[in-house]
Amino acid sequence: MKPEGIEVEMGKKQLEKEKAPLFEALCQYKNGRQASFHVPGHKKGRAYAALGGAGFLDQVMEADVTEISGTDDLHHPEGVIRDAQRLAADCFGAEESFFLVGGSTSGNLAMILTVCTRPGDILLVQRNVHKSVLNGLMLAGARAVFLQPLVDEPSGLATAPAAETVTAALAAYPEAKGVLVTMPNYYGMGTDLAPLAEACHRHGVPLLVDEAHGAHYGQHPELPVSALASGADVVVQSTHKMLAALTMGAMLHVQGPRVNRGLLRQRLAMVQSSSPSYPVMGSLDLARRQLHVQGAAAFTAGLAAVEGLKRGLRELPRFGLLQPQAQQRGAAGDAAAAYATQDPFKVVIYDRTGVLSGYELQRRLEAWGCVPEMSDDRYVVLLYSLGSTEEDTRHLLMALSHITVEKADAQPMHSPSRVLQPQASAHVDKAKENLAVEFSTWNIFEPTAFSEPVPFSLTPTDPDDVEAIPLEDGSGRMAAEMVIPYPPGIPVLYPGERVTEATIRKLQALAQAGAKCQGAQDPKLRTILVYKDGDSSPDRGKLF
Repeated sequence: MKPEGIEVEMGKKQLEKEKAPLFEALCQYKNGRQASFHVPGHKKGRAYAALGGAGFLDQVMEADVTEISGTDDLHHPEGVIRDAQRLAADCFGAEESFFLVGGSTSGNLAMILTVCTRPGDILLVQRNVHKSVLNGLMLAGARAVFLQPLVDEPSGLATAPAAETVTAALAAYPEAKGVLVTMPNYYGMGTDLAPLAEACHRHGVPLLVDEAHGAHYGQHPELPVSALASGADVVVQSTHKMLAALTMGAMLHVQGPRVNRGLLRQRLAMVQSSSPSYPVMGSLDLARRQLHVQGAAAFTAGLAAVEGLKRGLRELPRFGLLQPQAQQRGAAGDAAAAYATQDPFKVVIYDRTGVLSGYELQRRLEAWGCVPEMSDDRYVVLLYSLGSTEEDTRHLLMALSHITVEKADAQPMHSPSRVLQPQASAHVDKAKENLAVEFSTWNIFEPTAFSEPVPFSLTPTDPDDVEAIPLEDGSGRMAAEMVIPYPPGIPVLYPGERVTEATIRKLQALAQAGAKCQGAQDPKLRTILVYKDGDSSPDRGKLF
């Protein structure tokens, strides 16, 4: 963060961080009296006048504009969008920043298409990545070398690959075009990215980071260090998730010489709409200005609300709080590296008695009017932000107090002996011994430290080559569909991946819990789509 009052030197033009050039241009348009002879067709919302207006959308529609004089062009910015993006780069510590109107999904697609320029290019990828990353691999026709993530032993939750794994994989595949990891994970858990960046740079390749849940990182002393500050080359952030932009508002940040910036701009133009939402872009400008002007003070109220919750939880001993173990901080070895930081705005709780699963605890919280971000078989993720209040905390603590004394009629969680897929990796085996969580949809693993190259393509699957079979009969068969529990959107299976007994148990448990899975032909997960026996080794990662 720059000191108060600093002006940002941008070429020959000084941009004041207190300004929000794009947002201000939209306000000027909204308040103007000019007649519209251009899209959009709702004409500042007047199309709904006969119906009494568009309700809560009225004011948004008044600022919903297109590329006209004075509003600039996202795909060739020369005015207010250019200035807004330059201010964003200064705020977040990038050399260049780009507004995204398709969420982090569009950023993930663009950065993969930028580094993987030829079919068959290899990208080292953390296995438990968002579905948009696998879609990016398909679009690029790339080959993925999947990396085994580290596991935090006490919680049983995966984070990111170790630097040693990245180094070994780069040595095995020196032709790799880069490394892509996710940080933080959906639970707000993180590791030190600097060693991963150093490993990548020693091999001359970029570190790409899906930092969708870390747009606020580095903006307050109590928040973890950002991926950019750790040395990442390209970082994608969902500004709408943890900061104050409208949904779908995100940013892509880049630094260093390892990525072709011209090609990146071209790829962004390919995967983003040619008619981007100006309200979404204006909210990105506004969210940046809030940080630039308020600095760390922007987070004061939200952090106070979190501290109030922690104090209240001490009076409710039934509910545990996920956090790094004190003895891990600064210690050596994988255990320390697996879980070094926790986002204070991701409050992860669980029932210490083991009576209420995370799914059941979420249902009970929702019955009391508290809607969590997500849950798994043990944990509930409660997302705070700079917009949270102490009133929110009082509401939540009231709900938890009632749940504490409610009749314990829920079924206990499953035995922890069935937690994770069998692994050759020693750190995963050790985690299984101490695990107290049935499973998490975040925990998707490779059987070894890193896989052989897995080809991805957009070649459609022939319907005659696949069949639906009972899920329990799927072991050893090759999946012909992508099964994606949402949230967090991490594919349990992708087309061409071998189905294991552990995968079947995971899917059965998901079905029993009533989880929603995207991509599955059978939403109840009673059957699974697989390639027919005897089919000639279909390419892994094909599009179905």
